[in-house]
Amino acid sequence: MSRVGKKPINIKDVQVTLSGDTLKVKGKLGELEMKVHPNMTVEINGDELTVKRPNDLKENRALHGLTRALIQNMVQGVTEGFTKVLDIVGVGYRAELKGKNLLLNVGYSHPIYFVPPDEIKLEVPTQTQIKVSGIDKELVGLVAAKIRSFRKPEPYKGKGIKYSDEIIVRKAGKTAG
Repeated sequence: MSRVGKKPINIKDVQVTLSGDTLKVKGKLGELEMKVHPNMTVEINGDELTVKRPNDLKENRALHGLTRALIQNMVQGVTEGFTKVLDIVGVGYRAELKGKNLLLNVGYSHPIYFVPPDEIKLEVPTQTQIKVSGIDKELVGLVAAKIRSFRKPEPYKGKGIKYSDEIIVRKAGKTAG
């Protein structure tokens, strides 16, 4: 039995509706929906939601834990939301918000103008920090990765855009021989 898949999900603060193979989760921050794989069965019992699988085939065992984790992320997203923090390291590297869009100066001859999806909220508390937040965990991670890809951190000085909890392994530079 899947250890992740058999844990029940607490749905006390959210409204969950299952119509056919579409699961909708509505909370105080918004609404998300997902298609449930036809092999998985979702049961709602009062304040708990459980995911069941038909048999122990390898595909179904994998889908069991995955489906439960995706539903848990949806519930957590509509109640608390998700946030990723990016740090900008480098002399003259900075970010600023222009309306809802992000303007990055990260060492190129031109500034980078990034337009986020409607579901994502960007904040720039300081010129060297960007907060990406939203209710969809996958989309928050995708947008944060896209912003990071504009200037990935380099291993010698650590200049670039990195996640706040990321550790950059430094390399030794050239030594005079």
